[in-house]
Amino acid sequence: MRAAQQGHGDRVEADAGVEVDGDAAGGGAEDLVGAGQTDQRSRDQHRQHVGAAHVDARGAGRVRVGAHGAEAEAEGRAVQHPPHDRHRDQGQHEAQVQVVRENKLKEAYLRPMCFYGSEGMGLRADNLKAHCIVAAWEWPNYMTPEARDEGIKVRTSSYTRHHVNITMCKAKANGNYINSMLALREALDSGCEEALMLDNEGYVAEGSGENVFLVQKGKLVTPELTSCLEGITRDTVFALAAELNIEVVEKRITRDEVYIADEAFFTGTAAEVLPIRELDGRTIGSGKRGPITEKLQSMYFDQVLGKREENPQWSTTIN
Repeated sequence: MRAAQQGHGDRVEADAGVEVDGDAAGGGAEDLVGAGQTDQRSRDQHRQHVGAAHVDARGAGRVRVGAHGAEAEAEGRAVQHPPHDRHRDQGQHEAQVQVVRENKLKEAYLRPMCFYGSEGMGLRADNLKAHCIVAAWEWPNYMTPEARDEGIKVRTSSYTRHHVNITMCKAKANGNYINSMLALREALDSGCEEALMLDNEGYVAEGSGENVFLVQKGKLVTPELTSCLEGITRDTVFALAAELNIEVVEKRITRDEVYIADEAFFTGTAAEVLPIRELDGRTIGSGKRGPITEKLQSMYFDQVLGKREENPQWSTTIN
């Protein structure tokens, strides 16, 4: 099993020393390999041509690696990728630990991915081998450090989040991300830092790659899980809010509810807990990170940095 570290224009590959069982991988004894190799390109056709791959994302020095693995397994079932096997799952887990340790990454972003090979082309996608990679690279902040304190400007996207009968909304399938890329590009071109996406009925769904929360009269409000992902960081915030005796309400949210919210923030593996200060030119709350957002953000960072005694089961030892 081999995992790859991707940096700024360079790449280091580290042999993680763990092989995937051939049957569990979908036929043929395949290693986990680093993206960019010649043999990788030759077996990469379905990922490149039709987006037949699913990914997961997690941070080193972050929390809940096991939960991310369970999420990836469920996503694979949703898009009918070969079933996971406990041996392969354990191999992927070990590869993620080893790629961080062997590349001496103090803080990193991990990107495991499973994809079909090049045994055949077209949309049929049968009799194909499944392959896996684990990539890791240094990524201290998704936004600027100031954005964590000051919040970001967001634009409501003209692109609609996928309808539940158009694709498998619960899967991080590579092909699904074109929708997010278009929305984010539009937001960036307009001078904003992120997009807010609505579902096909006009209700708030999520960001381009994050879940969204509002603070309304001391309660947390977040969209129900219809067309948005059930994020691990979202679930972590649920747990942290419970420690603070803050009620969490899952419901349909209209865009104007965001405009008049007391506070708003995004959550995600890369975004972590990220305040929203403005949507569509309208100031949210005081126009900066609110007190509840700040408290949850502080608890989250303390958790991922190992400064809290609560929830030890969320941590994975690297050394």
